[in-house]
Amino acid sequence: MARQLEQLGVDVIEAGFPVSSPGDFNSVVEISKAVTWPTVCALTRAVERDIDVAAESLRHARRGRIHTGIGTSDSHIKYKFHSNREEILERAVKAVKYARRYVEDVEFYAEDAGRTDNEYLARVVEAVIKAGATVVNIPDTTGYCLPEEYGAKIRWLMEHVDGIDRVLISTHCHNDLGLATANTLSGVPNGARQVEVTVNGIGERAGNTSLEEIAIILKCHKDIKNVILPFL
Repeated sequence: MARQLEQLGVDVIEAGFPVSSPGDFNSVVEISKAVTWPTVCALTRAVERDIDVAAESLRHARRGRIHTGIGTSDSHIKYKFHSNREEILERAVKAVKYARRYVEDVEFYAEDAGRTDNEYLARVVEAVIKAGATVVNIPDTTGYCLPEEYGAKIRWLMEHVDGIDRVLISTHCHNDLGLATANTLSGVPNGARQVEVTVNGIGERAGNTSLEEIAIILKCHKDIKNVILPFL
């Protein structure tokens, strides 16, 4: 599958969550060996052990990326992490800096960004950019946003985050309300330059944005340009 994705022109392959299982770890290792030019990405939490294992799994990658992050919505902060905004901000920065010890290409995800207060989200994004993130992912983790809301959130960040021009902003949309593709496309004209997709939209719960839908839309609407296509 990885070789076929390479032939299709997928720019980044997020090959697994290495610390989660031996199978995921080996997937990252073998995909790193199998492809030549796509970036191979390993997913982690904002946990040093996760990042250590991810770095080890990427040892054969010609172009390796670590994708780390943490929940930023008040719901996640209170009920998932039993924490507060300042502590989450510190953990985000620490994780990015730690990942940069291993690779130059670090993506940060602000989990549940779709339900995160824009001003706080901007603080987190600005902090992780300063810490060395090269890509910042704005996930609609629960598939909650409407297209106009998601696009407006991306635009708000583009207009209010110092240094955002130095990184790629990425979409990562779930399909709980059937809006994953629409939300993804709303993010692009508002500043996103990477869109995260899966084959047939397969993913958690109702799934993620569909690779084939985005590919055909980009082919049919050639005014949509300069989009990087990662596969999850």
